[in-house]
Amino acid sequence: MATNKPPGDNARKGAIRKRSQLKTKMEGEEHWTKRSRESGQFMNQKKDPKARPFKGVRRESSGKRSSVKA
Repeated sequence: MATNKPPGDNARKGAIRKRSQLKTKMEGEEHWTKRSRESGQFMNQKKDPKARPFKGVRRESSGKRSSVKA
């Protein structure tokens, strides 16, 4: 589980487990997209196609994309 100790050091220890990220194509460009693991809904997307992935968020493998439980 991710912890944030000591308070005030602005550093996360560990991954955020309730979210995942994957690369999606939008208008021919690839973007990093963040998804909720409970609902499977997309939450956020990086605007710049050359941007780095979200920090502390797990990456999905290509096989996990279709296995969201309702």
